Amino acid sequence: MTIKRLEQQIQFIIEIDKLKQIVRQTYLTDASRRENSVEHSWHLAVMAMVLAEHANDSDIDMIRVIKMVLVHDIVEIDAGDTFLYDDEHSESKIDRELAAADRLFSLLPADQAEIFRNLWDEFEARETKEAKFAFALDHLQPMLHNVITQGKAWQKHGIKKSQVIKKNSPMQEGSASLWDYISDLLDYSVEEGYLAE
Repeated sequence: MTIKRLEQQIQFIIEIDKLKQIVRQTYLTDASRRENSVEHSWHLAVMAMVLAEHANDSDIDMIRVIKMVLVHDIVEIDAGDTFLYDDEHSESKIDRELAAADRLFSLLPADQAEIFRNLWDEFEARETKEAKFAFALDHLQPMLHNVITQGKAWQKHGIKKSQVIKKNSPMQEGSASLWDYISDLLDYSVEEGYLAE
C-alpha cells in the first residue's frame, strides 16, 4: 500500500463527513427534528438486515444492498437533498447528482472509485433485484416516519395520498409485501387525518 493511496482514502473519509450536515425533510420518529442523510443511510442499512426476508427475490445479495444504501446518498454532499415531492427541483436532480458522483467518488483510488460509482449507478438504475430492494427500503423509511409522526412532513408540504402512491409504488418491484404493509398504513393515515386524500 502506498502513502498516496492511503491519503486518497483518508481524504474521501473526511469529505463524506459532510453528509452529516445534509438535513432531509423526514422527521425523527419522536418528531423532535429532521434527520440528516447519514442517519437515514444507517437506518436503511439496518433495515436491510432486519427486513431481508421481505425482498421479492430470496437469493438476493444483501451485502450488496447494504453497500448501496450506505453509498447512495453520498452525492448529496454536493447536490443537496431533493425532496421527493418537489417536482420543480427534481428536474435538475440527475445533472446535479451525476456531477457530484464524478467529483466525490474520484477522490478515492481508481479501483475503489469504480466500485463506489458502480454501486451508486446500480442504485439509480434500479434494474437489479438488489437495487430494487434498496429502493424499496429507501422509500419505506420516510413513509414509516410520517405515519409515526402523524404526517408531520406530509402536512408541512401539503402532500396528498395520490402523490405518495405515485412516487413510492415502484417499491413493490423490490418488495411487494413491504408495499402492501405501507399501503395499509397510508389508508390508516388518511383515516386519522395524517395524510390528505
